[in-house]
Amino acid sequence: MLPLALSIGDPSGIGPEIILQAWLERNRLGLPRFYVLGDPGLLAARARRLDLDVPLSEADPEAASAVFSERLPVSPLQNRLADNPGHPETINAAGVIEAISRAVDDTMQMRAAAVITAPIAKKPLYDAGFRFPGHTEYLGHLAEEITGRAATPVMMLAGPELRTVPVTVHEALASVPTTLTQSLVEETARIAARDLRERFGISAPRLAVSGLNPHAGEGGAMGTEDRDVIAPAINALQAEGINAFGPLPADTMFHARARQGYDAALCMYHDQALIPVKTIAFDETVNVTLGLPFIRTSPDHGTAFDIAGKGIARADSMIAAIRLARELADNAGGAR
Repeated sequence: MLPLALSIGDPSGIGPEIILQAWLERNRLGLPRFYVLGDPGLLAARARRLDLDVPLSEADPEAASAVFSERLPVSPLQNRLADNPGHPETINAAGVIEAISRAVDDTMQMRAAAVITAPIAKKPLYDAGFRFPGHTEYLGHLAEEITGRAATPVMMLAGPELRTVPVTVHEALASVPTTLTQSLVEETARIAARDLRERFGISAPRLAVSGLNPHAGEGGAMGTEDRDVIAPAINALQAEGINAFGPLPADTMFHARARQGYDAALCMYHDQALIPVKTIAFDETVNVTLGLPFIRTSPDHGTAFDIAGKGIARADSMIAAIRLARELADNAGGAR
């Protein structure tokens, strides 16, 4: 069984320490095997700083599984990383980007089963010339570069009680009504339905589709997007055999009884999707990228520079990301 490839993320954040903590919990929690694309020196220094007993072993993906039970396997980066918790540095950008691209390449070349990414900070990458808005867009670019085919990455937040998918993601709220189109709603829903079938193992996924405006527009009295954009998209999806329904008032979609009626909620903008799932299960929720030719998961939180290196970060979401990556890989390709 192939191991999971875990990119180290921004080394000035909590990524290195939650990776170390996850490995320490491997036996108690029965975690699947993984290896880290990172800097062994930095990981060793962070372990010493936090008094964590984590022996390391430099290992390529093929050797990672054999050493995982006794040592944390690390596939060294060509670009070294500076160890300065809480203080992001542009000098680390090359290594952060290398870790992501190599994790993707390992997975696409069948050396790893899935990609798991620790959190990154965008500003140090932008300062170094990184031209993508974030992780998701860069992953889509790598997929297109490797396969030669267009990829449409879609964000899903998956928790134990709720999955949400934002149709528009990192858009200013004022831009959402003009960014939201019928074709965007349809394409996002198609990708979500397909991956729920093929990777989550849900044979007939149910998609609850939120409205954009209060009360889903009240028939146009509180905005016309629900009537003119979202409703026609739902009709088109239903005609294709996708079980999508709505538009629903977002304020009544997320209580416990409502959640029993669907497998994922398709939401119209970032906070509409992320607030409910993080409120219900902040520590256990996982960011999953749908629509890619490989599986990618990540913790649902950021770099947390304010607590990096202090030994108080919790690894729950990283552990959940590792577990979900293995589950999705098994659903999609068995022993892969």
